Amino acid sequence: MSESKFVTLPLDDEGAKALHAGDIVRLSGKILVGRDAAHKRIADAINAVGEPPFSIDNEIIYYAGPAPTPPGAVIGPIGPTTSGRMDPYTPLLLSKGLRGMIGKGKRAPEVLAAIREHNAVYFGATGGTAVLLAACVKSAERVAYEDLGPEAVLRLEVKEMPLIVLADCHGGDLYEIGPAEARKVIEQG
Repeated sequence: MSESKFVTLPLDDEGAKALHAGDIVRLSGKILVGRDAAHKRIADAINAVGEPPFSIDNEIIYYAGPAPTPPGAVIGPIGPTTSGRMDPYTPLLLSKGLRGMIGKGKRAPEVLAAIREHNAVYFGATGGTAVLLAACVKSAERVAYEDLGPEAVLRLEVKEMPLIVLADCHGGDLYEIGPAEARKVIEQG
């Protein structure tokens, strides 16, 4: 198993270029949180006025919706949701400065192309670890769309959130690389 790369946000071009599919990362800094309803509103705002309603420049967005916050906790369990639901909006958001995403699952070819074009990165969080991921959250505040309840856009400060790079700006896609490497091992017997 490879050692973790410690990544502190914000992530710029150089930082994104230093990451490769398969890298294990411990992410620290401020990230946005939003799901499909929020993404639709952000995209609608961009299409209407040319800009998102808040800055997404060099931001990382986590595809999640937290469960209710228990007493004394910063946030409730917050596990990744399936990224494909955000695929219709992702190329537009990347073109407006979004630097990366955190979620789970394969991405559409046009999203992978946009990741390459805009020097972005797609991180994966392990499903089923919502409570453990919540422990990485040090603060949480609402940014936009409060009427969406648990799907409102949040800004979290995270410390050493364990992730894996699923797709990088060099064209690496762990969903392609991993099975290809497994086939080689099987063929070599």
